[in-house]
Amino acid sequence: MTSDCTGTEFGTRQVKRARYAVAAVFTVHGTVTGSFATRVPWIQDHTGIGAGQLGLALAFPAIGASLAMPLAGAISHRLGARTALRALLALWTLALVLPALAPNLLTLCAALFVYGATAGMSDVAMNALGVEVENRLDKSIMSGLHGMWSVGALIGSAAGTVAAHLGTDARLHHTLAALVLTVLGLIACRNVLDLRSEPDEEPPPRFTLPPKSALVIGAVGFCAVFAEGASLDWSAVYLRDVMDTSAGLAAASTTAFALTMAVARIAGDRVVDRFGAVRTVRAGGALATVGGVLVVASPDAVLAMCGFGLLGLGVAVVVPLAFAAAGRSGPNPSQAIAGVATITYTSGLIAPSAIGSLAQATSLVVSFGLVTVLAFGLVLGAGVLRAGDRRTTAPSDAGATGAAAAEPHH
Repeated sequence: MTSDCTGTEFGTRQVKRARYAVAAVFTVHGTVTGSFATRVPWIQDHTGIGAGQLGLALAFPAIGASLAMPLAGAISHRLGARTALRALLALWTLALVLPALAPNLLTLCAALFVYGATAGMSDVAMNALGVEVENRLDKSIMSGLHGMWSVGALIGSAAGTVAAHLGTDARLHHTLAALVLTVLGLIACRNVLDLRSEPDEEPPPRFTLPPKSALVIGAVGFCAVFAEGASLDWSAVYLRDVMDTSAGLAAASTTAFALTMAVARIAGDRVVDRFGAVRTVRAGGALATVGGVLVVASPDAVLAMCGFGLLGLGVAVVVPLAFAAAGRSGPNPSQAIAGVATITYTSGLIAPSAIGSLAQATSLVVSFGLVTVLAFGLVLGAGVLRAGDRRTTAPSDAGATGAAAAEPHH
């Protein structure tokens, strides 16, 4: 039996149910992202905006997420972890409808700001509960949870591709998807752990700077997400423009990268439990570095595709382990998780444009040289994830900090 900060005990069976419930929440969250991404061309046509204006609008989800994520801890403190996750996840799934309803650039930016804010807050809440369940089970599950997010993104993308192929209005598609996902999310949240703060506990501040631990851990996450974002958005372009492949083969490289990420994350927990977070990330960084070298140096398209696959394999588990390390890094785990999430969201925002700007000034080969350098940064910086390495963290310590992951103490 385990207990939270209010003394409530949870049986092993209840904690195991909570694991599957949180996994379902991650899947729902990813499905929303995949559903939106496939209909961006429809939204662009509907609003009548150009590529530059679309790029501006697509910055607003990250802006909204970065500003709103620090609020997640205060909301969890006030409502309790389960109610907070239920409310924030429902807001996120329903926010899927907003971008398709926007008639112009201004309203699209506002819709995407709300979309990103609800995404970020629910992201922090579900990761905090994921860390809590991981602590109570005393084995790694965060990589698998993020793998389920990737599975959800693939499901949403597949459904969106079918809807786009059939010419379905995105307003109808996203309304139906939002309703279904909201119901599924509410059902999933029924079995997450109901953690609550002590009645006399001081609420966390609504806005605060991330702790130093989050900045250091976030730097490792930044390297991984930069490599991930660059590969997802630019691998097809790289193969088409640099390797002179067909459009079909170029597109296949992006799909292969996404599948590699999903499979590696789902299988990653066993690797982490056996070798620890630090060794796993160092090995992943080495694989990603070799992949980057293959992409940059290979004259052959097949070898370049293998390089992108190694990049995906190498960075797949870094972000889940960064969240896990943040959840055990100090007295304010939710604050640390929000800080790491903000840094990784920022990396995902700037990576595609940074690669494009550098490629315009030099070449795509040079751009992926930068990606390779950042991948090597994982080898050098893996040691900062030691706080989340359960091969170096005593189970009693993990349990003591576990409740704080969802309910921060100040």
